[in-house]
Amino acid sequence: MLLSVDWDAFSGTRELVFDAPVWGTRDRDQDRLGAWEARAARRGGGGWAALEEEFPLYPGWEALTAYAGVPAWITLSHADAWAWLERFPGEDVLNLDSHHDLASFSGDPARLRPGNWAGLGLRAGLIGHYTCAYPEWHARLPVAEGFDLERTGAELAPLLPPEVRARADLTRAAPLPDPAEVRAVLLVQSPAWTSPAHDAALWALAGALNAAPLVPPLHRPWPG
Repeated sequence: MLLSVDWDAFSGTRELVFDAPVWGTRDRDQDRLGAWEARAARRGGGGWAALEEEFPLYPGWEALTAYAGVPAWITLSHADAWAWLERFPGEDVLNLDSHHDLASFSGDPARLRPGNWAGLGLRAGLIGHYTCAYPEWHARLPVAEGFDLERTGAELAPLLPPEVRARADLTRAAPLPDPAEVRAVLLVQSPAWTSPAHDAALWALAGALNAAPLVPPLHRPWPG
């Protein structure tokens, strides 16, 4: 199997933070950096630490160091995952993520994007079976995708052919697989959705896994 880790499964938000990108955002350069600068400014500015109270780094990511020695890659966006899947076609995929990435609600459904790479991978036969494991902290955020899995599944059903939907599961707080069962790991920065305050932790994890870059992640020092 393959293990995909979107950093937004750990770099998250608290309840009732209405400018949090987890509720929905685009993936433009402005969303990856400028929007975070604006969020920090609204909270007093002075550095990325201004974000920490409402955009925490949730625990659990440290356990991923258990995959040291498994082939690993790091990349900017989940749209880059296609090149990773092509290295291991037909494998089952466990994706730790704040979004199911099976289909997008707008735009061209055939165009590869962070929000539909998994659904397109299933359609193309690059993924055998797909599981999206939402993080535990979604259980405290009523409008998050991973709060009500039945609701999210019902929203998703019209967007996928039945044979594709049958090969995809949604769960929450799934246990990590035995490293011996994992052929490869992919770390995804997703900077439009993850706080720059947590980039250093991502680099540390990538270093522990000796992750090779697919597309170099974005470095986001505090401006000035």
